[in-house]
Amino acid sequence: MLKVNFHQLGEINADKLLYAVIVARYNGQWIFVKHKERDTWEIPGGHREIDENINDTAARELFEETGAKEFILTPISIYSVEKGDIESYGQLFYAEVQSLDNLPDYEIGKIEFFNDMPKKLTYPLIQPHLFKKVLTIVE
Repeated sequence: MLKVNFHQLGEINADKLLYAVIVARYNGQWIFVKHKERDTWEIPGGHREIDENINDTAARELFEETGAKEFILTPISIYSVEKGDIESYGQLFYAEVQSLDNLPDYEIGKIEFFNDMPKKLTYPLIQPHLFKKVLTIVE
C-alpha cells in the first residue's frame, strides 16, 4: 500500500529530497512524457544527482524529458511516498513552458499534450495526487 503525503517547502531537510517532479504546461495544455521502454504516460521528473540542488534537478529533468528551453519553474511543495516502513521524499514543481526544442536523446521517447491527465499512467498510485496538488495552486 502506498501513501502520498505533502509537506511545506523547507519542512524536510533538502538532503532527503531524492526526486524532482515537474507538472508542466505549454500553450494551455499539460505535458506528459512516455519512456522509450514503457507504454504509459508520466509527469516529467527524475532522480537528483549527488550534490545537485533540487531546483537544478527540476530544470535539468524538464529539459531532458521535454526539450523545454524557456520556462518559469515554481516550487509547489515537498511530497513523500510511504511504502510500508520506507518513506522517500521529492519536491514537486510547476512549470509554465514558453518554448520547446527537439526532444533530447535520453530515456524519453515521446511527449504529448493533454487537456487533463491521461488515463494510462506509469505511476497511477502517485501521479494523480501530484497533479491534483498542482491544480489546487495554479488553477
